[in-house]
Amino acid sequence: MIGLISATAAGAAARDRLAAAWPDRTRVYDGPVGDAVRRAFGECEQLVCFLATGAVVRLIAPLLGGKASDPGVVCVDEGRRFAVSLVGGHGGGANELAVDVGELLGAEPVVTTATDAVGVPGLDTLGFPVEGDVAGVTRALLDGEPVVLEAEVAWPLPPLKVTNKGAEEGAGEGSYERGREGSYVIRLTDRAVEPPAEREVVLRPPSLVVGVGASRGAPVEEVLGLVEHALRDAGLSVRSVAELATVDAKAGEPGIVGAAGRLGVPVVTYTAEELAVVRVPNPSDAPLAAVGTPSVAEAAALVRGGELLVPKRKSERADGRPAMATCAVVRRPGRGRLAVVGLGPGARDLLTPRARAELRRASVLVGLDQYVDQIRDLLRPGTRILESGLGAEEERARTAVAEARRGQAVALIGSGDAGVYAMASPALAEASDDIDVVGVPGVTAALAAGAILGAPLGHDHVSISLSDLHTPWEVIERRVRAAAEADIVVTFYNPRSRGRDWQLPKALAILAEHREPTTPVGVVRNASRADESSRLTTLASLDPATVDMMTVVTVGNTATREIAGRMVTPRGYRWQEAAT
Repeated sequence: MIGLISATAAGAAARDRLAAAWPDRTRVYDGPVGDAVRRAFGECEQLVCFLATGAVVRLIAPLLGGKASDPGVVCVDEGRRFAVSLVGGHGGGANELAVDVGELLGAEPVVTTATDAVGVPGLDTLGFPVEGDVAGVTRALLDGEPVVLEAEVAWPLPPLKVTNKGAEEGAGEGSYERGREGSYVIRLTDRAVEPPAEREVVLRPPSLVVGVGASRGAPVEEVLGLVEHALRDAGLSVRSVAELATVDAKAGEPGIVGAAGRLGVPVVTYTAEELAVVRVPNPSDAPLAAVGTPSVAEAAALVRGGELLVPKRKSERADGRPAMATCAVVRRPGRGRLAVVGLGPGARDLLTPRARAELRRASVLVGLDQYVDQIRDLLRPGTRILESGLGAEEERARTAVAEARRGQAVALIGSGDAGVYAMASPALAEASDDIDVVGVPGVTAALAAGAILGAPLGHDHVSISLSDLHTPWEVIERRVRAAAEADIVVTFYNPRSRGRDWQLPKALAILAEHREPTTPVGVVRNASRADESSRLTTLASLDPATVDMMTVVTVGNTATREIAGRMVTPRGYRWQEAAT
């Protein structure tokens, strides 16, 4: 919950705007400001104070307990010019909150956290439990001092300026500088280690899966104690446990659910049929008779693959009665991550926040050189860039997938929406289920051009590429003819190049067999970019020689009209017809 506190009418107006925008996330605190701040500080995860930073500093100073427990605090000035992240930038989420508040109120977010200011990932923001000298190692990264990454497990990380000493082949490879020794250490491990030394940080990836079986009524303490003893005896850290896995018949077993709650991890279940086909070293007749599978603990841990570190182990009861719980521990390798990112038509303000976040998350960027140039300034320092020229789409797709298979966090970029005549198709054709793939939508050229022209896509519409480099012209022509006969608005991508100058006239001629010569046609070149140009013409008047590969051509249907200089296709609903 976000507590909102104000002292003046101007502050209250801004406060109420936030409250209206985020009704489920915010709570307004009235009354004397000091009392309101103190109550909100104790009750909320975050605060937005419409007060001077000095006043807020004096009010919260006696309340501060530590980075791990303090709420994030953001201050907004009376003029709504700035949203200042004051306390809890990372741990309390104040940095992100300042950005969100700034976007909503039109204020400039002010973030002074050093890592955020220079684009270096904060070690406490990677999504892993972290231990050790976070401040010291972070300062070394900021100062450019040598820092060694000791990656004992392969796991995708954002770009870090460190020397890679990975024990796992390919762990972090390619994202890090090599060949320098350093006295500062970042250790990525799921093993139990001594308390980190000075100048050392330990990151705990969620690499361990604990399979659990339990008899009905097994106590929470017995299940939890078994898991903790198994991990400790194997030299593994409980902080790297990602989930407890079991058969679906045990989904609500109180002992398992309670143990997962104590560990702060989810319970993941599989059907008996799924578990029965998993090969395990220690099958048993007892679970087969009880739930329909010869293994629960080992099979549930291994069902999605990995290395069995702790075979099935039974709990031990002080009174000598039969064990009521079993467990097994598996290490799952870190899966590489491929984000296929649409950059939009080119304008920076049409690049989505999600796309920006993926670009900053990636340790490897793959893309066409001219697209890389568009977003190079958004990348974190240390991002490895693999760029190539026109005509290398399949090579880029193969490269991106190969990097993800090596455990990297990869962003493969394309213009517009990456799934529309862009990189998603060749990348997913190369990819298999051994990597995670994330699609990030972007504003397509058809949508960007349509917004410039007016509302040409107000009813059914289709996009057709006129490039016959990969698609036979006979197929393209059949699609154009089908759209013409169905009276659908058509947007032509890749309409004309120096070597392909007859396809657009042929397509227009097919449409002309079914539409009047006066049918509106919109022509947009370099939509949303600095040299954008657009014009409205007609099917009979369009000169194909004025069109090139940077142009999108939209041909209306029989209902499309030019209204006040704009291209409009009516939605066609009966209420609209009645209104006209």
